[in-house]
Amino acid sequence: MFESLSDRFEGIFTRLRGKGHLTPQDVDDVLREIRLALLEADVNLTVVKSMLARIRERAVGEDLSRALNPALQVRKIVLEELTETLGGETLRITYASKPPTVVLMAGLQGSGKTTNSAKLARWFRAQGRNPLLVGTDLQRPAAVQQLRTLAEQVGVPVFSAPDDVVASGVGDPLEVARAAKDEARALGRDVLICDTAGRLAIDTEMMEQVRQISAELEPDYTFLVVDAMTGQDAVGVAESFNETLALDGVILTKLDGDARGGAALSVKEVVGKPIAFASTGEKIEDFDLFHPDRLAGRILGEGDLATLIEKAEQAFEAEEAEEAAQRMLEGTFTLDDFLEQMQSIKKMGPLSGLMGMMPGVPKEVRDVEIEDHHIARIEGIIHSMTTAERVDPDIIDGSRRSRIARGSGTSAGDVSQLVAQFRQMRQMMQQMGKTPKRKKKGKKGRKGGRVTPKGGPKAPKSSFQLPTREEMEAQLPDALKGPGGGLG
Repeated sequence: MFESLSDRFEGIFTRLRGKGHLTPQDVDDVLREIRLALLEADVNLTVVKSMLARIRERAVGEDLSRALNPALQVRKIVLEELTETLGGETLRITYASKPPTVVLMAGLQGSGKTTNSAKLARWFRAQGRNPLLVGTDLQRPAAVQQLRTLAEQVGVPVFSAPDDVVASGVGDPLEVARAAKDEARALGRDVLICDTAGRLAIDTEMMEQVRQISAELEPDYTFLVVDAMTGQDAVGVAESFNETLALDGVILTKLDGDARGGAALSVKEVVGKPIAFASTGEKIEDFDLFHPDRLAGRILGEGDLATLIEKAEQAFEAEEAEEAAQRMLEGTFTLDDFLEQMQSIKKMGPLSGLMGMMPGVPKEVRDVEIEDHHIARIEGIIHSMTTAERVDPDIIDGSRRSRIARGSGTSAGDVSQLVAQFRQMRQMMQQMGKTPKRKKKGKKGRKGGRVTPKGGPKAPKSSFQLPTREEMEAQLPDALKGPGGGLG
């Protein structure tokens, strides 16, 4: 969504890099270019003026003409002000002292309200909570069924009116909301997420209904779900709902789309409510708290190492990752090991998205289209190999190569290329591993779960350690660290 804006900022800072000092005219030129970049991204004009005023005030106050590296100083100021415009800090969810904590979901029809209710339930489950979903959208019988289907995927129960009432389309949403709160208490559910009805446009009837449900439930949080693809219209919708419901935050959907991103950069300053959560894909797991500092870093081309680390922690088992890395350094890494690592990487999300999170990746590399079907092709080739061929690809001759190609639906050249690249990678890693190591009794491997044995004896675990989260945090730029000095 922010590729165009990122490209504009990258061009601005590249031109600054060659200057030994900045004159007032240079600062004015930079601010003019930033203004154009933000307006082209569909950012609200009032927000643009406010942000530029803050940057100008700080740029003059910092006395950039005497700064050791004025370009970096300007970049730091822009990063901090962009973070502030996006909301400043991540919303911290607190829970009611007397359960359940009630969350009311509002929004227009088609904004993704029902889907994101299920995504939010999954997020609460990951925090160790026991949510209950309630469907009060009784005007659309399919809405309750959609909620039940999604809830089944995340393992969360749904409370709604009886099936015959839902099918009739004339049920009482207030009665369902009242009964749902009692049901949550009876079942010991500590979070209640209420999915309300939407309309194609804001109307008096819809607003009155959602206001009554809010009065009945007395929610701890009221979130408005808005489609980021609608641009400035999303900000207008948020203002209208906030007048009726007193929103606690906004959930932005389709942040992975190709719109210009103005809604994300405008909603906090215009509406005065933070972006609470962001939905970055169609999958049920593509949903998390919104981190203003991380998005600002990505917009300025500094990556998002914090999110990348979190995704890796979720996708990889620490002990298995250490063992695989050790086998790489020993030269005993097999194609089965390689396959396992690729499958773990796939759990982290689309490869193109991961590239955008890596700090320091050149624009030319970020813009390369990395399709997931390339991984599927590699998986097919490896699956078509025998156990012996996965352990020792050097035994693959012409006839074996042809058999593997036929079994995987690829060409013999594709098989040869994969084997050659794997051999080069293994040799390179083996060279890196040829350093003196202390001898220490190794840890016994675990049983089961593999067709191919994980080559040679285990090396001492102390000889190789993945960096800890704290060590990674220490290498982050100060601007990307949270208030406590850690990841934001």
